[in-house]
Amino acid sequence: MKIAVSGASGLVGTELTRRLVARGDDVVALVRRRSDDGIYWNPDEGSIDATALAGVDAVVHLAGENVAAGRWTAARKQAIRSSRVDGTRLVADALAGLGPSPATLVCASAIGIYGDRRDAELTERSSAGAGFLPEVCSAWESACEGAVRAGIRVVNLRIGVVLTPRGGALSRMLPPFKMGVGGVIGSGRQLMSWITLSDLCRVVEHCLDRTDLSGAVNAVAPGAVTNRDFTRALGRVLSRPTLFPIPAPIVKLLFSEMGEALLLASARVKPERLLESGFQFEDDNVEAALRRVLSP
Repeated sequence: MKIAVSGASGLVGTELTRRLVARGDDVVALVRRRSDDGIYWNPDEGSIDATALAGVDAVVHLAGENVAAGRWTAARKQAIRSSRVDGTRLVADALAGLGPSPATLVCASAIGIYGDRRDAELTERSSAGAGFLPEVCSAWESACEGAVRAGIRVVNLRIGVVLTPRGGALSRMLPPFKMGVGGVIGSGRQLMSWITLSDLCRVVEHCLDRTDLSGAVNAVAPGAVTNRDFTRALGRVLSRPTLFPIPAPIVKLLFSEMGEALLLASARVKPERLLESGFQFEDDNVEAALRRVLSP
């Protein structure tokens, strides 16, 4: 297949591109400088070279501002929302205007759509939660409607916490844990739904190949874990103590709304549609997954 990828230079995009090329796909990146090789787009200006998308079989749309890059000021929240909603609408509408259109659009979303739901089991049929992240994720997925109306098969990948030492949450945890000052966050009872980077890329490949999959797909491993269990597992893998908890009030003081949404919220998400479609996870036990991704 010829596949266009936005966010191709990011954490997920880099690994995904490598894997797609290795399996024989022709991958072209969406780029923000006209001088770079690829398909030009500028979501800030609402411009995209739609004609260059002609002949593409599928698009994987991963681009978006990092939600954990800083405190959620009003300006930061607007940047997070617009990078997802406006950028996705730009891509979806451009694809819808092509004749013929690409067959498939796999668009990143996030399990943040469910909000803080304590220990309730959440599947793709579950309703959206309340708050900033659920509102952004709902609008993000709705921004694909132009492509859906044009008959393009759209998959909205609701991605969990991606475990890799190359970036994201785990890479930020490693320094304090390696120094022996890691510990439980808040009560430690909040549930974390996770997936390894390699399994996430395999999920994208699965969604590209399975023409019967469309709509919301939870991209998480089958077993959500509590923060306490994750902390203990990481400590065992690193052979370090985990005796320095971070109480919830400190999290709220340091990170405000972002800390509550990303560190204290709880979501037990089940990958129901992936399992029903026959997808088999390589990493479904968090401690074994940590040992593998952190092995030298």
